[in-house]
Amino acid sequence: MIELIKKLTAHEVSHADLSAAKTLSLPIDLRIKSRQRVTLSDGQEAGLFLERGTLLRGGDVITDGQGTLVSVKAADETVSTVRCADPLLLAKIAYHLGNRHVPLQIESGWLRFQHDHVLEDMVRQLPGAAEAAEVICEQAPFEPESGAYQQGGGHHHHHGHDHDDHSHTHSHSH
Repeated sequence: MIELIKKLTAHEVSHADLSAAKTLSLPIDLRIKSRQRVTLSDGQEAGLFLERGTLLRGGDVITDGQGTLVSVKAADETVSTVRCADPLLLAKIAYHLGNRHVPLQIESGWLRFQHDHVLEDMVRQLPGAAEAAEVICEQAPFEPESGAYQQGGGHHHHHGHDHDDHSHTHSHSH
């Protein structure tokens, strides 16, 4: 079994011969895991033993350190895509989804999140969305903004202060 231990830097990739690279296609939930058993596109088994907190993106290249190169592909998965020509409305939609800690892929004129019919309905019910935004469920790659996964996964709060240094109260419940 191949043991993939390192994600190449952009500089290393630019100097690598990728003509013989193998391919690994994974959805986002598996691209945030640095330790796991995977199956390459040619059926070969491999183990990921990457530095903890490594987030794999489509187009990344990982290696076993012995010359084997594996190109990472963002697999199609079930997502909800919102298309909207009104930038202000799209920003409001992103705000409401982000307020619910939903990882988002944000592009010009559209955004995407892992499919959730409740969130789709919320978007459709926002003022102006029924007329100006299209919400569809589709199979597509999902590449959320990296802040959603903090280069690894999980949810973290970094307030930049000690909770003992102030008297007001707040909650971290979800």
